[in-house]
Amino acid sequence: MLLLAGTTEAAGFAALLVGRSDVEVVASLAGRTRSPAPMPCRVRSGGLGGVEGLARELGTGGYDVLVDATHPFARAMPHHAAEAAATVGIPRLRLVRPPWRPGPDDDWHEVAGLGAAADALRDLGARRVLLTTGRLELAPFAAVAATRFVVRSIEPPDPMPLVDATVLLARGPFSVDDELALLRGHRIDTIVTRNSGGAATAAKLTAARTLGARVVMVRRPPGPPGPEVATPEAALRWIDALPALPARTSGAAPAGPAQMASEPADGTCTRFDP
Repeated sequence: MLLLAGTTEAAGFAALLVGRSDVEVVASLAGRTRSPAPMPCRVRSGGLGGVEGLARELGTGGYDVLVDATHPFARAMPHHAAEAAATVGIPRLRLVRPPWRPGPDDDWHEVAGLGAAADALRDLGARRVLLTTGRLELAPFAAVAATRFVVRSIEPPDPMPLVDATVLLARGPFSVDDELALLRGHRIDTIVTRNSGGAATAAKLTAARTLGARVVMVRRPPGPPGPEVATPEAALRWIDALPALPARTSGAAPAGPAQMASEPADGTCTRFDP
């Protein structure tokens, strides 16, 4: 099985497969994060080369199942995965956490993209903004004048396009108390976030509701049609419900000793670069 990874759900799904003799999984990471969270399986690092490259990897690697557990805001890869799996003729599943939903006391302003989010900040007259859109998604906000930004990301933005900004380096999960302290300490009146869903970073929404802060929420891009589940446990049930697969169920891409080592006994990942 090839697992397109990079999310909490991908790691959780891989953990459910540890120790099973009937499934061998290789996780593929695009390499955009310099220090990704560990995976309890073999890891392939680096790009796949679009639809054609992914189809070639699936075919030559002998994979018989593809699970796409990339980020809810991955625009291209879910569509590439659907097309490549159809090309090779193997089952594909998308594992993606459900989006957040506003409650009656939330002051949400939903927008279609980051450019629209920047426009919303101007329209709202936002003056002190917490940006949690990721270190690579800051450029659309450079033209928002008279606004102080607090940028939270796992890794430092490089380059930093914002003139008036404080950078906080942190990785979730975050508690409600910590988020309340952050919003109060920086006098945040507006949060800009993508609707990634999940529990790890949802506390900021609770904090915003408590303090009456606005939330500019960027909607997810549409995904491809096909089977989709919201949890690692549901993905496991989907795998177990598949009909018997052909004899190529080894699930691991062929590689020599220089490319891939065997999985260590402590359950940590090994990596190989294509």
